[in-house]
Amino acid sequence: MENKPRVPLPEPRNYGDVFNLASEQLAGINDIEEQCRKTGAHYRIRDSQPEIIIQYLNRPYLLTLPDAKVAPVGSDEEVPLRDRILILHYFISAKGTPAANKLITFRELPEGSVYFPTFYLRTIKPLLDRFAKEPRLLLETGEKLGGHRADYGDTAVTILAFSRVPITIILWRGDDELSPQGNILFDATIADYLPTEDITVLCEVIIWKLIRSLG
Repeated sequence: MENKPRVPLPEPRNYGDVFNLASEQLAGINDIEEQCRKTGAHYRIRDSQPEIIIQYLNRPYLLTLPDAKVAPVGSDEEVPLRDRILILHYFISAKGTPAANKLITFRELPEGSVYFPTFYLRTIKPLLDRFAKEPRLLLETGEKLGGHRADYGDTAVTILAFSRVPITIILWRGDDELSPQGNILFDATIADYLPTEDITVLCEVIIWKLIRSLG
């Protein structure tokens, strides 16, 4: 497969154009089975139609070809457009790089220092606003997304966003001298699966899923 340019996620008003371009890139992949191996997705043929099953946030999604339709397996539920874009971008961008088992911060991603203020406001700030006073809830809600306890900070959970994309969310309670702190860490290979802009959107999706699961 030829290397295709990565397309960042823009503002919501442009999501339709981005989805269409990602669909075109998907159609240009010559070896779908090889790309499935790179992503950890499952490939099958059903009724003469190629289908791809991708795990996304603890749920299997069906990606059909050539129309690039994305739907939860066994459900007619409509998938939000930005989630569909994330699934397509993950599939077309994945290089199949083995996990480094080394965690990095957002600032260490390509152009991460430039994007960090936006990343902080969209992900870490709402994380702190909702979970800083009750950090135990982070683990409880993370488990609903298939996450598991991680040995960092005072409370941490690792959630497998995609088969090759673990996301580790960390909280420190703080004390009389230090305010509560939070961070989100990634395997050092994440840039081989998603561009930095998409990582921001993915983390925002995860944080708000955790918040909404509190009821």
